[in-house]
Amino acid sequence: MNLNILWFILIVVLFIGFFFLEGFDYSFWDWMIFIGSALPGLLWGVALANLIEGVPIDAHMNYVGGFFNLLNPFALLGGLAFVAMFLLHGATFLALKTQGTLLERAQKVARQVWFPTVILIALFIGSGYFVTSVFERLGVDPGIAPIGAGMALLLGGWLIQNKHFGWAFLMTGVTIVLSAATIAIGLFPNVMISSLNPAWNLTIYNASSSPYTLTVMSIIAITLVPFVLAYQAWNYWVFKKRVAHTAVAVSHE
Repeated sequence: MNLNILWFILIVVLFIGFFFLEGFDYSFWDWMIFIGSALPGLLWGVALANLIEGVPIDAHMNYVGGFFNLLNPFALLGGLAFVAMFLLHGATFLALKTQGTLLERAQKVARQVWFPTVILIALFIGSGYFVTSVFERLGVDPGIAPIGAGMALLLGGWLIQNKHFGWAFLMTGVTIVLSAATIAIGLFPNVMISSLNPAWNLTIYNASSSPYTLTVMSIIAITLVPFVLAYQAWNYWVFKKRVAHTAVAVSHE
């Protein structure tokens, strides 16, 4: 079983959990929703950490490792850092969309999670200087993107403590975007690093599709992306009001 299959299973579990939550065993599907939400974030962090550290890719551009090769300490640390970051981002969002008891719980989680998130991300970055050349390439002065990500995360903590959750949500979002940009800058022109031989790295040149395929995909993206953005805007507009605890309460009877 590879990460893509496991990821798909978790998304299906999450969808089923939301669909069958009412009228079935509340505690069971509540846990399924939790697992289906947490593990994709963990796997996302594990996947990106492996891209940074390198995976066994042979001269024929084939992955020759196993599933458990991907669950190394650095990758698991990256997974935990990503879960913490997504949890913090989600808590600040809930603080904007809830009221009453749910609002208090979201604010409490955001305050409690911020400092562990900072520690996990710092450990991930620090250890990255020892296990991969991606962070070494950034040097002592890594540039605007990583510095901006760190400043946004620290500022987000101050905003959370002072209950400015709208700005805190924006800062955690900036942290995620700039962190992704930092990884892309550090990897360029590589897309996957081979731990067996640097000459076998997958780059934007040797791993790209044909010009015809890229042209077709570009046309499809240009055509469909505006609809996706419009749907997301409509979705946020429909659910713009805050949700009270009574609106989502599920009877145990």
